[in-house]
Amino acid sequence: MTKKQRSVFIGLILGDGYLQKTGKQNARLRLEHSLKQKEYMAWKVILLKNYFQAKIQTLERTNSSWGKTYSYVRIQSMSSSEIGKFQRIFYKDSKKIIPVTINKLLNNSLSLAVWFMDDGYYYHRDKMSYIYIPNYDKESIQFLLKALQDNFNLMPILKAKKKGLVLIFNVVETQKLMKLISKDIIPSMRYKISLDPVSTDQNLI
Repeated sequence: MTKKQRSVFIGLILGDGYLQKTGKQNARLRLEHSLKQKEYMAWKVILLKNYFQAKIQTLERTNSSWGKTYSYVRIQSMSSSEIGKFQRIFYKDSKKIIPVTINKLLNNSLSLAVWFMDDGYYYHRDKMSYIYIPNYDKESIQFLLKALQDNFNLMPILKAKKKGLVLIFNVVETQKLMKLISKDIIPSMRYKISLDPVSTDQNLI
């Protein structure tokens, strides 16, 4: 695994990526995105092409609460021992966690960019950014916050919302975040960030 692949991998694990155990040592990566983010998924697959053989599938899913059917894209990687190592680091009893070693793992702005493209949003009204995260245990959250501060000088505030936990970056923290990630946000996902990474005063793309 190259340095760039590793950075992408860390970002997508923190984001929407799911690692499925396939044996004592191996695991596979499963990616799912909305249909409008198919290009973004293709970008991930190209970067990690040595881990994929299958093609991206377009599927449909019905939301039982709303009674609506929507399309999404999905792909699974081959099973490998390298992915298995990440699965053992980021999962405990089949539940995703933040490991104590996250300081050493989350140290590249590309990882931040992938994580933001997966789960982040910039709100033009308040000029702040949000990253939604799973309901991690308290220890995991502290590890994650410390890594963000130590490695990127980012100090978001954690809040609980109806849909789960969210890291909120105020105006100043958003400016710092945008400077770090804007160069790595691919064109089809630039709607997620502010137009001007310095002032964050412009309209969204």
